[in-house]
Amino acid sequence: MIEIKLYKDIDKNYDLITSKLKLKKSFDLLKREILIGERKSYFFFVDGLIDDDFMEKILSRCLSIKKEEINATKNTTNFINKFIAHIEVDKENEINKIISNILTGFVAILIDGFDEAIILDIHSYPHREIEEPTKEQSLKGSKDGFVETLTTNTALIRRRIHNENLIFESLNIGNKSKTKVVIGYLDGLAYPDEIKLIKDKLNSINVRSLTMGDQSLVETLTKSKWYNPFPKIKTTQRPDVASSHILEGKIVLIIDNSPNIIILPVSIFDFMQEVDDYYQPIITGNYLRFIRNFTLLYTLILTPLYLLLIEYLDMLPTWIQFIKPDTNYAVPLAIQFLLLEIAVDSLKLASLNTPGALGMSLSVVGALILGDFAVQTQWFIPDTILYMSIVALGGFAQSSVELGFAIKLCRILLLILTAIFDIWGFIIGLILILLLISTNKTITGKSYIYPIYPFNKNALIYLLFRMPIKLNIKQ
Repeated sequence: MIEIKLYKDIDKNYDLITSKLKLKKSFDLLKREILIGERKSYFFFVDGLIDDDFMEKILSRCLSIKKEEINATKNTTNFINKFIAHIEVDKENEINKIISNILTGFVAILIDGFDEAIILDIHSYPHREIEEPTKEQSLKGSKDGFVETLTTNTALIRRRIHNENLIFESLNIGNKSKTKVVIGYLDGLAYPDEIKLIKDKLNSINVRSLTMGDQSLVETLTKSKWYNPFPKIKTTQRPDVASSHILEGKIVLIIDNSPNIIILPVSIFDFMQEVDDYYQPIITGNYLRFIRNFTLLYTLILTPLYLLLIEYLDMLPTWIQFIKPDTNYAVPLAIQFLLLEIAVDSLKLASLNTPGALGMSLSVVGALILGDFAVQTQWFIPDTILYMSIVALGGFAQSSVELGFAIKLCRILLLILTAIFDIWGFIIGLILILLLISTNKTITGKSYIYPIYPFNKNALIYLLFRMPIKLNIKQ
């Protein structure tokens, strides 16, 4: 892209800016023409993205500048030092960067005789209050969470990590949206080659827009194989979780307009840790982690395993034959489970699009009335509804939505293979799932099953179990 610089002639600069900004077509793009020391000057800004009180103070100060004072001012830097009593101020002389700053919520001041624009950060973005994320609630932990405002999110991390090596680097991504993305890491702890690789990936992104936030960025960064559902990134809306991962040497990506913070690189074992593990005593934390990991396992194999056991019921011990259905069924069990998978997801989608006041009514209708009529009409038997309900409830034990859907897709694959090939289909399905996990790579190209491969005993123990914190107490 050709860089176009400002001139010292205010009229030429005005023409350059207005050729880029559609002032006459868009009502919220505003300019204010004033005289600063009898010199023609322009203020460019976006209505609704700036603080009006600050703007009035800046205008009042500029209008009070006398002709002798402005004539004694040699350049933009001198003007800022003399007259701008604001903390966040900068200068810029490249047109495209000036336009980008204006559209981001900054104020650009152009003064006749200066070939640089003064950039003021007096933005006041519309935002919601800080509150605990509904998906990652903690029993004893902090009750704050990330919001859609970039500077608020970085401040929430700074509040927890008081370290001079904590770095936040800013980039603009998207040819049209110019979305601001921040890379956060602890200098000296995060691997420099990983930081460089991620920055290179971000700088090489050539997309029109990142308006859909974190998912748009993930798709452009990871370039995953379409058939592998396992996530290469972990997202969180909790500042304590993001801070903890930074202190472990991870890198976070903070995207403007998104409350989801991306953590990378991550392996499959990073999803086994949750915040409540560390807000509880060690034995309680290990118990919670065991329950979560056990739940993850049984949600994968419960319905395919039940289907397999029914096929070989005569070969099983008598104590387990109680799983045999008491009623006859016209629809094959595998078809029942597949239909129930679709029904559960349909209810989830319906609940997302249902007004809050009607959400409970939807649950009652979906779970009780429809379920009861489905059994009476012999579409389903109580056994399949029971096991599918256990699986659906177990899915909520995992906070990662991406991993939850990966497990669901693998369960459906395992269910289909078991229905077609019986025990060999079950075994082949498990092998295929293990291959999907083991052949996957992190976003930096490293092993997805680390610390199993390459093997690291201490790291594996740390990820599987809640370990005591090692204190370095001075005697």
